[in-house]
Amino acid sequence: MTTTVDTIIRKYYASNPALMNILVRHSEAVAQKALSIAKAHPELEADLTFLEEAAMLHDIGIVKTDAPGIECYGTEPYICHGILGAAMLRDEGLPRHARVCERHTGAGLLCEDIVGQNLPLPHHDFLPETIEEQMVCYADKFFSKTKLDREKTLQQAERSVAKHGEKGLLRFRQWEQMFE
Repeated sequence: MTTTVDTIIRKYYASNPALMNILVRHSEAVAQKALSIAKAHPELEADLTFLEEAAMLHDIGIVKTDAPGIECYGTEPYICHGILGAAMLRDEGLPRHARVCERHTGAGLLCEDIVGQNLPLPHHDFLPETIEEQMVCYADKFFSKTKLDREKTLQQAERSVAKHGEKGLLRFRQWEQMFE
């Protein structure tokens, strides 16, 4: 973990070591999977340093959410953790990392889905665009924050993504073709 990443995590999580443990363990698993994908596909030219940092920080916003099952005692709905984390990272001077935060939920979110499902998010698309955004989003779907010692199978990850709509599942399957 880079000094910047470690400093940011400690800044927001020092008062909640149980949550910091969940965040770090989950993020390390996501980072390792994303790096593995990037190394297996050098033709995609991912920035490995950025990819690791972004994977470690993609869930930084969970600290502000209300999800007691994973030690989160904030006030915001969990679905907002991406945009909350993005705001935190922009305040830290990391706009590129912030984009990964706000675009990793589900397999990305379309404005029409946000409006149609009445989600408490700004009304615009939050789709992973860069290769690093896509790799973090994809890798994240294989790891939960409640079963930290287990990687989901591809079928389990697909089922999880499918709960949020066909368009997200199609995006996820495109990444399967690129990354597997």
